[in-house]
Amino acid sequence: MGLFYFYNVRKPKQFGYKPIYYDARKEAMEERKLRVKCELGMEISDKEYKPQIRGTFVEGTTHLRRSHLRGYDSRSRQYKNVRLAVILSFLLVALLFLFR
Repeated sequence: MGLFYFYNVRKPKQFGYKPIYYDARKEAMEERKLRVKCELGMEISDKEYKPQIRGTFVEGTTHLRRSHLRGYDSRSRQYKNVRLAVILSFLLVALLFLFR
């Protein structure tokens, strides 16, 4: 069910790849410069310098912080969900056999 265009021939869409160059050495140097400037007081920033952002989301939310302090992680939550699904399925099967 294709449409034929004799006068206005459509061209295929071109792939426009623009490579991005990442220089880890340059980024580390900028990070060191910023840290030194903040330590010497040359540059005043309204936000505190954080070299690593890992774990900041958990610290920012109350429910995730509580579960993190209790020792729960995503695997234990998944295990609890699977266990709940298995128990509910067994109860459903038991109810089906009882009321048959």
